[in-house]
Amino acid sequence: MAFTSWSFLVLAGLTVVLYYLAPRRFQWILLLAASMVFYLAGGFQALVWLLGVILVTWGCGLLLDRQNRRRKALPKDDKAGQAQIKRRKKQIAAAACLLCFGLLFAMKYWNFTVGLLPSGLGGHMPRWDFVMPLGLSFFIFQSVGYVIDVYRGKVEAQRNIAKYALFVSFFPQMVQGPIGRYDALAPQLTAERSLDWRNVQFGIQLALWGYFKKLVIADRAAVLVNAVVKENCPYGGIVVAFSILLYCIQLYCDFSGGIDITRGVARILGIEMAENFRRPIFATSLTDYWRRWHITLGQWMRDYLFYPLSLSKPFARLGKWARKHIGGLPGKIFATSLATFVVYFVIGVWHGASLKYIVFGFWNGAVITASLLMERRFQVWKAALHIQDKSLGWRIFMMARTSLLVFLGRYLTRAPRLLTALRLLKTTFTDVRLGQLADGTLLSLGLTGGDLVVIFLGMAAVLAVEFYQERGGHVREALEQKNALVQWLAMVLIVAAVLFLGVFRTGYISSEFIYKQF
Repeated sequence: MAFTSWSFLVLAGLTVVLYYLAPRRFQWILLLAASMVFYLAGGFQALVWLLGVILVTWGCGLLLDRQNRRRKALPKDDKAGQAQIKRRKKQIAAAACLLCFGLLFAMKYWNFTVGLLPSGLGGHMPRWDFVMPLGLSFFIFQSVGYVIDVYRGKVEAQRNIAKYALFVSFFPQMVQGPIGRYDALAPQLTAERSLDWRNVQFGIQLALWGYFKKLVIADRAAVLVNAVVKENCPYGGIVVAFSILLYCIQLYCDFSGGIDITRGVARILGIEMAENFRRPIFATSLTDYWRRWHITLGQWMRDYLFYPLSLSKPFARLGKWARKHIGGLPGKIFATSLATFVVYFVIGVWHGASLKYIVFGFWNGAVITASLLMERRFQVWKAALHIQDKSLGWRIFMMARTSLLVFLGRYLTRAPRLLTALRLLKTTFTDVRLGQLADGTLLSLGLTGGDLVVIFLGMAAVLAVEFYQERGGHVREALEQKNALVQWLAMVLIVAAVLFLGVFRTGYISSEFIYKQF
């Protein structure tokens, strides 16, 4: 059930109406029912896998909680008992991770892994043609995060399986996140609420802004991108680069638009979802960029992978060895950089079972590591050139540099496979063909000149809003200070743009959200 479908709008609308009409103690049950309906629309088999993950992680959470209680009851000087409980907790948490990530591997990566094996071995391995459930990576990461939090004693286990099921399956977040934390999201889902018109107004505004970005900008840009970025692309480098630029715009508006819709629908219900997208266009480094893009995924990787890995005993020993045998800055950052590479490898693989995503992960890890190694030299150059960190020119340069690095990485994520991405990169720099900008080639790829104007003006509007927010402004508060006529006019304009520049435009075909495939 796509967010852009009428069925989703009907489901969301009915859920909101019934949610506020229902007795408050039953409101969370209504949300659970709506979530099951949303997921069942993807097929009964998909619902079975979702319920399986819910059952496994809920059960493991209860077992871990029992061990936590036993540990608190034991005398502190009972070292043997404490060690036994710690060992059991590790076994339970490991079992939950193995089962959940094993399912993810089987569904998403098994056939890819078999294809990498030598023909003599891989030829005898079975291929599994499962239909991958909607949001599989998202709800597995969210569930495993809950198990680890219970393991660490950060949260108590939820004893009501239905309430836990709602935390895992809350329908607005199923397509592309955010990946919720139990202590922040679960209490909101089961809270009793009365209708708050301010929440309704803000939620509708936020969702409409998301639909504007998705339907007016992203889906329009996709037409040209799909026509160019493919196997055996016949166009010159300037057209390829222009299509990747449009893909950057498409992905930016597609992902942030989907997040706005998610947060908007949740806000109408009085639920505040975690921030998942914070104006990455204004990032001044690749590290800063990924802290702003898919924020909850980055935080999940930081808390459940990077820190446990970099602070582990094996990495501590590796760091000690590197400082002794490599020395200098490389030796000092060796262990941390290796952990960073592991994280970006996992993030790359998380995006899909393909070599291009693995290379994409290593590309980001390599650039971030290189920036750490070059940091002192940069400081020397900046001092010699009398560059001030807070100067506008330096900030613009850093933003442009970061955008270029992201732009190059997008060849990998958009091309159908790694070799195609490398060919397109080669074409960009060796077969430019500037004349294709003016000979009508661009207007033969499915978009009119008017479409291109709409894309770039729409993106300019998006960036203007984000610039205002980056400087500390709050759009909603600013709009509330205007009179009712201005507020209604703003709503009418954005609805008109969504309908007449999006839904009702000639030849419009709605596309799925890009992050749905991940």
